[in-house]
Amino acid sequence: MMGRHSLLDALPVKDCLFMVAAVLAFGATCQAGELAGYKLLTTSVRTGDTEIFVVDPDMGDAQNLTRSPTSEERYPCWSPDGSRVTFTSNRDGTYNLYVMDADGKNVRQLTHEKTPSVCYMPSWSGDEKQIVFGLDRGGEGLMASVAPDGSKFKILGPGRDPCISPDGKRIAFTQRVRKGFCVFAVDADGKNVRQLTTHENEIGAVLPTWSPDGKNILYADQVGDALEIFVCDADGKNVKQLTSLGKISASAAWSPDMKWISFRVTDTAYWRSEEEKEKAYRDKRADKRPVWVMRADGSNPHVIEVLHYQCAIDGSRASWKPR
Repeated sequence: MMGRHSLLDALPVKDCLFMVAAVLAFGATCQAGELAGYKLLTTSVRTGDTEIFVVDPDMGDAQNLTRSPTSEERYPCWSPDGSRVTFTSNRDGTYNLYVMDADGKNVRQLTHEKTPSVCYMPSWSGDEKQIVFGLDRGGEGLMASVAPDGSKFKILGPGRDPCISPDGKRIAFTQRVRKGFCVFAVDADGKNVRQLTTHENEIGAVLPTWSPDGKNILYADQVGDALEIFVCDADGKNVKQLTSLGKISASAAWSPDMKWISFRVTDTAYWRSEEEKEKAYRDKRADKRPVWVMRADGSNPHVIEVLHYQCAIDGSRASWKPR
């Protein structure tokens, strides 16, 4: 019978060193139980089309909330109390905004846009009375809002990637300055626009989002040919780079206790070329844009293994379930 070390003894020295290094690297980044108790809302292609799942990032358990094989679902977001989910879907032929209970029941359509309009990236106000979202009407980037029952639809003004603050008083968004995009903020009524960042991101996917306490904003900014995750104060001061992966990192989101940040990582900004974008969505590679996490200070960035090979490639955040 072979001894307990016989496998390594039988391998060449260089292979042994590789295996040991791999084990050490894995252990240094993926600690068992580090994400226990959290739940993430993600888009997945594990069924062959893009569906919305709630996933246990520690154990890997996943529940399909949308179960709509004839349509594509994107941009899921929890309500602040975790009882509802808003998302977009093209089940009526256009990417409109929907809301459902946290178990996937009682789906209700909130907007009724027509092609070529696209609704995307919704966020809830803390009092759950308002959902703010991006509305692309044939290339015109707009910010809009609607009540969770579909009433009070309103165009708030020009801008992209809007995200409403937890107190419902401000909206962070992106807007083109000259060659690229910067982060701006505006009052919830569309007044008092102010620029928060000055470095222009020519790649896009800025996607600013508020911290749960409303004191900071996460966003993606360009560093050379890469996108990295940055954080700044709510007034744009104290900018800090959190990632240095040299890849395309975007769509960041805070955990409710502000200990972790989830984000999406891919190798190329395929959305900048219509041909590459169409190919990427057609191929539906499940390893193209996995979910990563890092500590709130930017330390210990690593892929979530249970979300490594099943994620859709849209720009959806991996949204943390409120506790």
